[in-house]
Amino acid sequence: MPFKVVGVLEKKGGSMMGDQDDLVVLPYTTAMKRLIGTTKLNIIYVSAVSLVAVDSAQSEIEALLRQRHHLAPNQDSDFTMRSQQEFAKMSEQSSKTLSVLLASAAAISLLVGGIGIMNIMLVSVTERTREIGIRRAIGAKGRHVLMQFLIEAVTLAVCGGAIGVGLGIVASNVVSAKGGLPIHVSPGAIALAFGFSAAIGIFFGFYPARKAARLDPIEALRYE
Repeated sequence: MPFKVVGVLEKKGGSMMGDQDDLVVLPYTTAMKRLIGTTKLNIIYVSAVSLVAVDSAQSEIEALLRQRHHLAPNQDSDFTMRSQQEFAKMSEQSSKTLSVLLASAAAISLLVGGIGIMNIMLVSVTERTREIGIRRAIGAKGRHVLMQFLIEAVTLAVCGGAIGVGLGIVASNVVSAKGGLPIHVSPGAIALAFGFSAAIGIFFGFYPARKAARLDPIEALRYE
């Protein structure tokens, strides 16, 4: 169907409603008769004079539409109205939900990793009982043994965190290269990841380290 192009719109870019540059504007009567085949409008876009006037404009439009549709005061509206604020709230709520889900997945991963570190350290304490006994016999105090195993637990956690950060950076670069999406890895996020790794190592490594520090030197030397 031939149409005459009378002008080109200024480039606006994307929005929540899609690509604003991927559209054609024509008289609504022509679109209704020639393209859609209907006599009713399905959607109307309205722009308020300012942000503070959005609510009052929405109320006035709703009252006018109810009057034009001959709706009684006790009847429900046969149309729906949405403002940009509502879309923004919906987007914000979706972002919060996604953040909670990601935080839950991260918390479960940290818990599983911490339990793994604790089990490894408990096995290490059991296997090195005689070593602990010898250290205590030659003068090492409980706090020295405690610090030794805490350092080992933190080292395990930080090494795991470093591997995770490295894999995350590589995956981000691959996604950026393949998908054409700009991705920025924040140094603060990396520092936060290492901090969490160290905290997990201290938290879950404290019990095995405390158990090792409380071993009786004589019983430890007798352990087979």
